[in-house]
Amino acid sequence: MSENQSQSTGVAPTSGEALRKPRVAVVFGGRSSEHAISVVTAGAVLRAIDRSKYDVLPIGITTDGRWALTADEPDRMAIADRQLPSVADLAESAEGGVVLSVDPANREVVYSEPGSVPKALGEVDVVFPMLHGPYGEDGTLQGLLELSGIPYVGSGVLASAVGQDKEYMKRVFISFGLPVGPYEVIRPREWVQDPSAARKKIIDFAGEHGWPLFVKPARAGSSIGITKVDDLSGLDEAVEEAQRHDPKIIVEALLRGREIECGVLEFEDGPRASLPAEIPPVSAHDFYDFEAKYIDSATGLVPAPLTDEQTAEVRRLAVDAFEAASCEGLVRADFFLTEDGEFVINEINTMPGFTPISMFPRMWQETGVGYAELVDRLIQAALRRSTGLR
Repeated sequence: MSENQSQSTGVAPTSGEALRKPRVAVVFGGRSSEHAISVVTAGAVLRAIDRSKYDVLPIGITTDGRWALTADEPDRMAIADRQLPSVADLAESAEGGVVLSVDPANREVVYSEPGSVPKALGEVDVVFPMLHGPYGEDGTLQGLLELSGIPYVGSGVLASAVGQDKEYMKRVFISFGLPVGPYEVIRPREWVQDPSAARKKIIDFAGEHGWPLFVKPARAGSSIGITKVDDLSGLDEAVEEAQRHDPKIIVEALLRGREIECGVLEFEDGPRASLPAEIPPVSAHDFYDFEAKYIDSATGLVPAPLTDEQTAEVRRLAVDAFEAASCEGLVRADFFLTEDGEFVINEINTMPGFTPISMFPRMWQETGVGYAELVDRLIQAALRRSTGLR
């Protein structure tokens, strides 16, 4: 058994409580541009949850925000023939909706359809929110679950919001002394009110740090909406692409070096870091973009070929980033190992992908925590926590 392996404990019923399995609502999909990846991730988690320990209720959120009761069919939630799945394809009804109570004394979930009597689906003990991006990973769903008094997997409202917004994430890291690369932020009103001044701001940044630059949505993930800009001619198009996903954009300087990732998982005695992974250059792609991650199945090196000292350092920095942002449950921390041998943190992801090729579960597999145990530990950590201030 590895250093990180141990047996998870079940939830002990209180005196007089009927013995029953904890009920896990797996919530996925959502309104962000990462909808499809959320569905894929949820499918893998549904497949891994131990049904002898937990009852499961799959709830999908459509791209227009409707909470739908969906089929518990993980095989339909995978990428097939380069086609991305959606909640609309999985929903049991085109109109029916699932509603959570906002009364902390009542965790019952209700399902209703137009013209029909609402149907109680039973109580939920914990929510596993497999949502990526805005309206799910950014503190919004976490706030709803806090109001509802339902424990949930992952970080709370503040950490989720910080982890979603690359600007404030970097500000937090800087305040805690963590190494961060050069960046510039363009807010929506800057580009709308005076695009020439906003453009000059980016050009001045390029003059200081050089081309190419990376233009990104400030509050998106899965490498969606990111453009590598080699010179001024591609700048406006890159800004337009980023703003399709978020009106606020962030511009980052190119850091020459190796891409290193490290997973952090909450154990009973606190957060621990996994063995790190390396994302090697992808010959068919200009950088590690959406297609490289999810369509063409780019392969990371696990563990990363680092020295013992480098491995220890990146694991320490990953836990430091987890603590700096007040995270809970899990985080994937992404770094650059620069040509001068220094680690620079690029970002954290408070709900990283759990697809079969995702780096977070692969890193923990190599560290000694298999996929099913990983899912179980996250559920158990959520069940140990209360909602509210903690």
